[in-house]
Amino acid sequence: METIKDELNIEAITAIFNTQKEHQFVVANQTIKERKRKLKALKKAVEITYRAAIKEALYKDMGKPKAEVDLTEIYPVTSEIKHTLRHLNSWTEKQRVGTPIAFIGSSSYYKYEPKGVCLIISPWNFPVNLTLAPLVSAIAAGNTVIIKPSEMTPHISKVMKELIATIFNENEVTLIEGAVQTATDLLSLPFNHIFFTGSPVIGKVVMTAAAKHLTSVTLELGGKSPTIIDETATIKTAAKRIAWGKFVNAGQVCIAPDYIYVHKSKQEELVNEFKKVLAKFYNNNANQSENYTCIVNESHKGRVTSMINNAKENGAIVSYGGKVDEKSNAIEPTILTNVKMNTKVMQEEIFGPILPIIPYDNINEVIDTINSKEKPLALYVYSNKSKNIEYILNNTRAGGSCVNNNAVHFFNNNLPFGGSNNSGIGKSHGFFGFQEFSNARGVLKQTIPGALEILMPPYTNFKEKLINLTIKWF
Repeated sequence: METIKDELNIEAITAIFNTQKEHQFVVANQTIKERKRKLKALKKAVEITYRAAIKEALYKDMGKPKAEVDLTEIYPVTSEIKHTLRHLNSWTEKQRVGTPIAFIGSSSYYKYEPKGVCLIISPWNFPVNLTLAPLVSAIAAGNTVIIKPSEMTPHISKVMKELIATIFNENEVTLIEGAVQTATDLLSLPFNHIFFTGSPVIGKVVMTAAAKHLTSVTLELGGKSPTIIDETATIKTAAKRIAWGKFVNAGQVCIAPDYIYVHKSKQEELVNEFKKVLAKFYNNNANQSENYTCIVNESHKGRVTSMINNAKENGAIVSYGGKVDEKSNAIEPTILTNVKMNTKVMQEEIFGPILPIIPYDNINEVIDTINSKEKPLALYVYSNKSKNIEYILNNTRAGGSCVNNNAVHFFNNNLPFGGSNNSGIGKSHGFFGFQEFSNARGVLKQTIPGALEILMPPYTNFKEKLINLTIKWF
């Protein structure tokens, strides 16, 4: 992996922060038309001007196929922008609300105002998508923004830095490259909001740093997202959709199906269907396929490989794949059966192309096991029986869910996206992302003298009777 040269020191970072702090009200008071202009410029840059450069950079960093870049990096950003452009006027309008009769003579409303100077810390697995989509929400809300992308994908960070600089002045939006020290220096500053995407472990570090300044946070984290396939599910359909959701980006996806509980009567059929689907997807040689992504670096390759080895050492059967390319960072899609619950693949978030399959007989035991763990970012159900679907959804907890599909809820900008507790705090996408970067400011406007003025001191017996009537009736 390339190293980042000439990282900014804390003094230079603080200077950029202070410049944005001084400029924040200028940005906040720009017209909605101006915010839209910037969003359109960002859309053009991603969709047209830098699209080829983005694909080339992501191929250098991770070996991502061009079509996969379009589907999982370009489309989510352009879709987010188009959705925001359609709805921004209504989101930013004053929202009139009722006023209790006890406050007669006044009216009330709330409006969304920018939080101020915001920090976006983005990950390496979808560096364009998970950097620029939150930026769309931040711009829509009228904030200034500093972006810190992952140092693990330096080629795309360089492209995004240039892209941002062609659209925005440094006192409005800027991208700062760097590694751990740069992130630490940024987190020491009193931002008004921090949007972080990454692991729960680093999420706790971010939240601890934010607490020192009482900075609000959005934490898009991860965890082990389960999939349940019951006895009524259409296995052929389930296998195809799960295979895509799991092995796109070589499984380096926070909402990928982490492991499967399948009714024991359907396990053999499911494994056989996976074999057919994966052979079709990657021509039975994923490590050499142009349709498959590599693991991001040697360190993560070693981590994923150790999970496979640990499972095998404890009796797991590799029902498909499992080959590690010694000359590259590629690891084949790997289907594991006969998996023990105490192995790494069942104790840690996999974040790689390994899919453990566990047969079940009693759905309540499955639900109890899932609920004994941290709340996942996603939970998926495959079933053709409404009663089963509702029972599982009502008796589990997760950041989001799909029924008879997986991962695609991320692409619906009308849905909130985010985790719960260990899998995240706050929501993103569409209006929900706009809300994260905004403060809902309540305003009560007095127009004529109100009843409260009659009840001000001194408190006479008559006023006390009026207060009692107010409590009882209003």
